[in-house]
Amino acid sequence: MNITSNQLVPELSVSDFKKSLAFYTEIVGFSIAYQREEEGFAFLALGDAQIMIDQIGKGRTWKTGDFDYPLGRGINFQIMVQDVDSILERLKQNNIKLFLKVEGKWYRKDNQEVGNKQFLVMDPDGYLLRFAQDLGSRPIK
Repeated sequence: MNITSNQLVPELSVSDFKKSLAFYTEIVGFSIAYQREEEGFAFLALGDAQIMIDQIGKGRTWKTGDFDYPLGRGINFQIMVQDVDSILERLKQNNIKLFLKVEGKWYRKDNQEVGNKQFLVMDPDGYLLRFAQDLGSRPIK
């Protein structure tokens, strides 16, 4: 896969590279742009969304504190997708519970509202992922 990196691509430190790679590719639907298995590293893409996963303690590890579960406290990664239902179905098939059930949520943006059909799920290390599907915009009520 020939891919150009976005200007911001988060790299998530993971405790079990194979488990995380399977979660992101087989369940969520990311594809592998490239990887370095010997380092426990992969660059993943889903539409225009990009992330990197990196095995803790293999290769270079950017450790700023203890790696206690859940990792990534205080942050969620919004990932815009065309169809949240297909991801929801794969999560259900793999008995992965949602952190926040599916909702239609409207947010004020200047003089209009923009909508998302969205849900949140935690990855194997506890990183919070918010998958969102665009519902368009509407005037503020």
